[in-house]
Amino acid sequence: MCLAVRRLTLTDFRCYASLRIDVPPGPVVLAGPNGAGKTNILEALSFLIPGRGLRRARLGEAARREADEAADTVHRPWAVAATVAGPDGETDLGTGLDMEADKRVVRVDGEAQRAQAVLSQHMSLQWLTPQMDRLFLDGASARRRFLDRLVYGRDAAHAGRINGYEQAMRERLRLLTSRGGADAGWLDALEATMAEKGVAIAAARLDMAGRLAGQLEAAGDGPFPAADLAVEGEAEAWLAEGSALDAEDRLKQAFKDARGRDGEIGRTAHGPHRSDLYVEYKSRGRPAADCSTGEQKALLISLVLAQARLQAAERGRAPILLLDEVAAHLDADRRAALFDEILRLGLQAWMTGTDADLFQPLAGRAAMFHVADAGLALGDP
Repeated sequence: MCLAVRRLTLTDFRCYASLRIDVPPGPVVLAGPNGAGKTNILEALSFLIPGRGLRRARLGEAARREADEAADTVHRPWAVAATVAGPDGETDLGTGLDMEADKRVVRVDGEAQRAQAVLSQHMSLQWLTPQMDRLFLDGASARRRFLDRLVYGRDAAHAGRINGYEQAMRERLRLLTSRGGADAGWLDALEATMAEKGVAIAAARLDMAGRLAGQLEAAGDGPFPAADLAVEGEAEAWLAEGSALDAEDRLKQAFKDARGRDGEIGRTAHGPHRSDLYVEYKSRGRPAADCSTGEQKALLISLVLAQARLQAAERGRAPILLLDEVAAHLDADRRAALFDEILRLGLQAWMTGTDADLFQPLAGRAAMFHVADAGLALGDP
């Protein structure tokens, strides 16, 4: 069974003072002019998994503002709530900004949760945005985040491992850069945590890359081509050479040897936070970075669809897709192939666009909403 949002409610989120959407079965199309609030709805959905959402926004930036409010002032909390249907029935998820605590809060079926990571147990999302068109050209951090979202759908604990690793890394760096010096025993403990969680992160990424490669190979070349994948980094290389325990020992030693240098430069030189995802257009033997813009977009879609097929096969719940302005950047054949694959897999895909005509092949098979002035109307856009 595919995951699906049955009801979405926004309160003081971006341009929406209040919005409730009761979602019919099938894909969802949000069509309307630029600035109408289409992407804001996708961003709201993206906060239903761990992380900072598809815009990587600070919490306060998601709050609704009046036209005369200062850009750097937050006057109200915001909230996103959804009823999500999955293999185990319906679950009510909620998240938002707690103004008093100045932090994000999470609720599952009305119960407050201690960590965002619990969302991965109930919700899985993948998204593509126009900003990701440069994924293969820009720095490695965006590619790591993209790969980690693919892992979340299969391994809900992955988010917790990343949070634990990053928290220990921040604390270690704080100690290394403090004037009072750092306690060696405490550094040893932090580095042991980083090594354990870091190797587990690297192993999960390698496993996902391998499984995706299998899915892509089985699908073969078509509108969305097969790709060769590799995760490049120290921990990944050590895992390929030996056991996980050996990789942990080597990573701990690397942390220890780099204490002085890390303290001087103010950043951590080793670890899976520096790894990269390498993608190659398989049949052409060409790195994704050297492919055309259209080929890069096709490769991205191919990866997302492969993860959806994999997750459906292994976990019985395909993810929800958030596709922002994707149709406008595909030729007619690839656009039709994307719609056909979404329908074949039974995915709930939320798609935005300014040109409603691009979605005519989905007429009668998708929920069509017209978006204008922070409001929605169900019907042909």
